[in-house]
Amino acid sequence: MASLSRALRVASTRPRLSWTRGPVLRNLSGQAGPTTEKSVPYQRTLKDAQGPSAVAQGPSRPLPSTASVVVIGGGSLGCQTLYHLAKLGVGGAVLLERERLTSGTTWHTAGLLWQLRPSDVEVELLAHTRRVVSRDLEEETGLHTGWIQNGGLFIASNRQRLDEYKRLMSLGKAYGVESHVLSPAETKALYPLMNVGDLYGTLYVPHDGTMDPAGMCTALTRAATARGAQVIENCPVTDICVRTDDFGVRRVAAVETEHGSIQTPCVVNCAGVWASSVGRMAGVKVPLVAMHHAYVVTERIEGIQNMPNVRDHDASVYLRLQGDALSVGGYEANPIFWEEVSDKFAFGLFDLDWDVFTQHIEGAIHRVPVLEKTGVKSTVCGPESFTPDHKPLMGEAPELRGFFLGCGFNSAGMMLGGGCGQELAHWIIHGRPEKDMYSYDIRRVRFHPLLTDHRRWVRERSHESYAKNYSVVFPHDEPLAGRNMRTDALHEELLARGCVFQERQGWERPGWFTPKGTAPAHGDHAYSRLLGDEYTFDFPPHHDVIKKECLACRGAAAVFNMSYFGKFYLVGLDARKAADWLFSADVSRPPGSTVYTCMLNHRGGTESDLTVSRLAPTPQASALAPAFEGDGYYLAVGGAVAQHNWCHISSVLQDQKFRCQLIDSSEDLGMISIQGPASRAILQEVLDADLSDEAFPFSSHQLVRAAGHLVRAMRLSFVGELGWELHVPRLACVPVYQAVMAAGTKHGLVNAGYRAIDSLSIEKGYRHWHADLRPDDSPLEAGLAFTCKLKSAVPFLGREALEKQRAEGLRRRLVCFTVDEKVPMFGLEAIWRNGQVVGHIRRADFGFAIDKTIAYGYIRNPSGQSVSLDFVQSGDYALERMGVAHPARAHLKSPFDPDNRRVKGIY
Repeated sequence: MASLSRALRVASTRPRLSWTRGPVLRNLSGQAGPTTEKSVPYQRTLKDAQGPSAVAQGPSRPLPSTASVVVIGGGSLGCQTLYHLAKLGVGGAVLLERERLTSGTTWHTAGLLWQLRPSDVEVELLAHTRRVVSRDLEEETGLHTGWIQNGGLFIASNRQRLDEYKRLMSLGKAYGVESHVLSPAETKALYPLMNVGDLYGTLYVPHDGTMDPAGMCTALTRAATARGAQVIENCPVTDICVRTDDFGVRRVAAVETEHGSIQTPCVVNCAGVWASSVGRMAGVKVPLVAMHHAYVVTERIEGIQNMPNVRDHDASVYLRLQGDALSVGGYEANPIFWEEVSDKFAFGLFDLDWDVFTQHIEGAIHRVPVLEKTGVKSTVCGPESFTPDHKPLMGEAPELRGFFLGCGFNSAGMMLGGGCGQELAHWIIHGRPEKDMYSYDIRRVRFHPLLTDHRRWVRERSHESYAKNYSVVFPHDEPLAGRNMRTDALHEELLARGCVFQERQGWERPGWFTPKGTAPAHGDHAYSRLLGDEYTFDFPPHHDVIKKECLACRGAAAVFNMSYFGKFYLVGLDARKAADWLFSADVSRPPGSTVYTCMLNHRGGTESDLTVSRLAPTPQASALAPAFEGDGYYLAVGGAVAQHNWCHISSVLQDQKFRCQLIDSSEDLGMISIQGPASRAILQEVLDADLSDEAFPFSSHQLVRAAGHLVRAMRLSFVGELGWELHVPRLACVPVYQAVMAAGTKHGLVNAGYRAIDSLSIEKGYRHWHADLRPDDSPLEAGLAFTCKLKSAVPFLGREALEKQRAEGLRRRLVCFTVDEKVPMFGLEAIWRNGQVVGHIRRADFGFAIDKTIAYGYIRNPSGQSVSLDFVQSGDYALERMGVAHPARAHLKSPFDPDNRRVKGIY
């Protein structure tokens, strides 16, 4: 019998990894002696008992000629998606599996389900998965899914890790997830075999558990087929047929297989590590990488029965209860890539590379010492897919209408499968998911085409996401791999002035400015050191540097480089019709006007907030003013969500068949914003225009010259101060910026970054899309009713949903809170009202002008009634941060300049 301790001592040369279909006995030392079998630890799998593939025997049932939806891939996500489509009433859905159900990556998964993660949306998704596997499927089919509720235990061997777990505990209270922070002694009492000598504490979640792949997928498909869905195994897909409609839009037409074709308007790619191959059939890029993930199954351990599953993140190891044994696995810093993904791989496992796996053995033995003398019964090493940002790839592909993704789950496919399968089903049926799935939405093109075409970037970034799988999730962490892929015209200029950059959508954008020299984000120790200072749940060391940027903006002026913003033109004969339908506010105003507005989905949820400027036709086209017939609008949207906006607008234009054009000028234009009491005096020296209130009112724009260069100036503010944005052709950005800085010297002008924007904007009460404003939040709930033209008769997307919501009353409402204590908050804190949890914080920061912590979160009425303004005002509130409640005050208006005097230039 091989033991874990012996594995640590083995150091012989081993052959490189290969995959096999059957169990193989392997000598741990490479010589005669103990052997270890390769096999999964489940009593039952769906593997073909005959051994050879059954594909040659033909499909398990005849192919239909047509289908409403074709799901490709019979793993966890494919089965969950089919089940939820059928449950939501979709008839004629078909699942195609090239071999047998679960045969790809699902069959060997560890099957762990942890209910708490540092994301409110993921907590909701996990809760749905748990309901499906622990209750719904058994009630519907009578089949046991293999769900075992033995609890989960998170190990904290340092203070920061325990703080992270306390944050999860507070978030869990908002969702009814029971959890307890235990002392080392309490942990020892719960798990007697554990070494607790180096622990700060643990987080115990009693209703966590484990799932069985075969049992779950069998029950899912049984329930789906009972509702009319079809499951066809042994049927490899060979091609996706595409048609181009009369408007030039590519759409799914059919699926080709080795045994015939199925006409369908909708395909869902749930092919796991093979999803990239399926994507290529359709001309869709699927940025994921296949890697080896391994665990070992021990022999029997006396006293381990009924113990909770364990995650020791700092040791990068997990311990899954396997009856009277343990499965031991983890995520190493040096994973092995599966370089050539074989389409013949089914129910296969790789040889375990003990040199790579050793670090997990060390961590496991340290945490549960009895493992040192415990034998290894079998090894499990199989492929898993990982993405560059460690988020799944979901939603409709922007390149092809009707082609949906449900893949790239970073080893969390079974955990998130129930929730994500339900959301995919809603996406397919209604055009959008029910929950905020923006972080997963491939339509947002989280990776610019420049990045997805860059194989090295995809590989390096996915490697980093794998290696950081168990890292503490800090609020201001940044990636180190694949940096400097997209830089604007001011990058080098700002770098020389001490800019510490953040990365969004591949863009390098200013985070804050260090007074201690330069800190390039690629291969520089200074940047890594400054980023390391962010690894805290307290105020970082440069908190006071950001404070100076904020107070300079409030007291004098600050210049912000916002060149990474998305900058689009909407022009054409139907542009006005399109604008009326797309934008919630009335943007049909005279040329020269600029309007802050939202874009909604059919449920009234907010897909975006942006500014829309009405254009006048110009005789000569330029980056600042394209030639057009009909009407024209200039759209400025946040850079991190630019591609999401592009895809949303494009889809609406296609669906409504508007005759207009959407032009992307994001790379052609820079954007410099000057904000603060001195902004008018500074810019009056740079621009050749009258900047008085009469000549240049708020929410207006003009073409002017800055330092001799033609620019578009807009009088707007995103921080609550007098200010202007300058939209500048790329080649003119540096001279215009230098002229602004020179003019601002005597006025106290400073550079500032997005960390300052975050603080200044929350202090003024301005919303950040995808923080306190998301696709499942309506403008009415978010306090943005003023952006909706409900008093007019003009129809717009989402109007009916808003009118219904207004008539029925708001079931939740976004509320501003301030905390007098100087405690850092970042979001996910629980909101207490009169002793009851009524929600959680979406976004929080420190407001330096009012010298308080500011937080925004949606609250509900525990009685189920509407949330009136009186309900908000009458409560006694506290915000729970890491298990400690801090008294808070609720506000109906921004606590800073509630009368909006400063944006009008009244100081």
